[in-house]
Amino acid sequence: MFLSIFDLFKIGIGPSSSHTMGPMVAARRFLHEVRDGDWPRPASANVVRIRASLHGSLAFTGKGHGSDTAVILGLIGCEPSSMDPDAVDQILQRTGETGHIDVDGFPNWSFDPKVDLVFDYDEKLPGHANGMRFSALDEFDNPLFRQIYYSIGGGFVVDADELARIDAGFEDLTPVDVPYPFENATQMLEMADQSRMSIAQMKRSNEEAARSAGGTKDGAIDLAKDIDSIWQAMDSCVKRGLNQDGELPGGLMVKRRARQVAEKLEAKWSKNELGPLAANDWLSAYAMAVNEENAAGGRVVTAPTNGAAGVIPAVMSYLFRFHAGASRKDVEEFLLTAAAVGGIIKHNASISGAEVGCQGEVGSAAAMAAAGLAAVMGGTPAQVENAAEIALEHHLGMTCDPVAGLVQVPCIERNALGAVKAVTAASLALHGDGEHFVPLDACIETMRQTGMDMSERYKETSQGGLAVNVPVNIVEC
Repeated sequence: MFLSIFDLFKIGIGPSSSHTMGPMVAARRFLHEVRDGDWPRPASANVVRIRASLHGSLAFTGKGHGSDTAVILGLIGCEPSSMDPDAVDQILQRTGETGHIDVDGFPNWSFDPKVDLVFDYDEKLPGHANGMRFSALDEFDNPLFRQIYYSIGGGFVVDADELARIDAGFEDLTPVDVPYPFENATQMLEMADQSRMSIAQMKRSNEEAARSAGGTKDGAIDLAKDIDSIWQAMDSCVKRGLNQDGELPGGLMVKRRARQVAEKLEAKWSKNELGPLAANDWLSAYAMAVNEENAAGGRVVTAPTNGAAGVIPAVMSYLFRFHAGASRKDVEEFLLTAAAVGGIIKHNASISGAEVGCQGEVGSAAAMAAAGLAAVMGGTPAQVENAAEIALEHHLGMTCDPVAGLVQVPCIERNALGAVKAVTAASLALHGDGEHFVPLDACIETMRQTGMDMSERYKETSQGGLAVNVPVNIVEC
């Protein structure tokens, strides 16, 4: 099993990897499949219109997550990694006015968002809670080509056939031979023991092997640069969030708080008034900064999702502020270790809030962050695995119940607490010898089972939990 670090850490825009980035990727993919795909093309009929429908969690919380906007952006060729968040309003206005898809190299197909983009609250597509159906229609609205896609968390998108292969145990849709193909934490520790390598070293070897198989030269050099670019994007997001104020979009009138918190902390820091909660306070400020940016539709890195994007950057920022020996060389070890753990969680359970609740998002992020921190603090592979297990165990059962379908309440603060738990978990593990009662694999399986047993109301549908018990008055912007 190989899942690249760049599959888990993807640069995109907010507010959601599964509900914003995923639909954008799916829409763009459909655009290319209609034009270039191998499907039966009637000789007497031409595609003149595109239509899309959102189902399941994408329907129930799609407006708050910007899923409709993402579909429009994808259909005009935008990609999450290169999309300019400041250009969104202009694009939406132009598409709404023209009622057509205006993309260089593509026919001028009709697409009126008010008519051709449907939130289907009644039909849940069979494969996954985040389902989308796209149709290419002729002049009489007869479907010429249809495709169903599923956004399975973290920006990953598969069609129905690909999802069936994953469900059948063939998760590697494009398998790559790597030297350390661990599928679970037990195998990871066994391979580390046999090779006398750290988890990060094994993960680095796997990444370099994958790059060599893909024909990439100077794999080690390029890999280091690309990993550093991920950290640069995370760090930039933290800094942007710490310099913004005002209200977040969506109508809940939630105010940004990270800047205010950070300014108070900086004032105390300059006076050397650290206090016993200084580390926790900074962790919270860093995490909230990222998730406020995410909620505002800014540029973030899935870690492993947008909804949990603040945990890992917060813990890494904490590392650089509070540990004098921390340096840029720690970035690679931290992120490679975190990606190794994240890949195991995704392979054996899920990182999707719509599939297993927030335990799969913030819980996974906390486990990844705890593992990364334990590694750079000198932890053995066993201590790293222990850190990940402690962090994940104490997120088990956490629901995903965003108020008004917006990634704001409780999501922003939840990232702050996830970061605090990650640091605590790493510290506990480092004070032990790696021996512990609950294996990480058992904890991951428990998360999977808990997610399967969890009511759909608590899996990113905004039909249960805080979403129905907190009275809201949405103010139209």
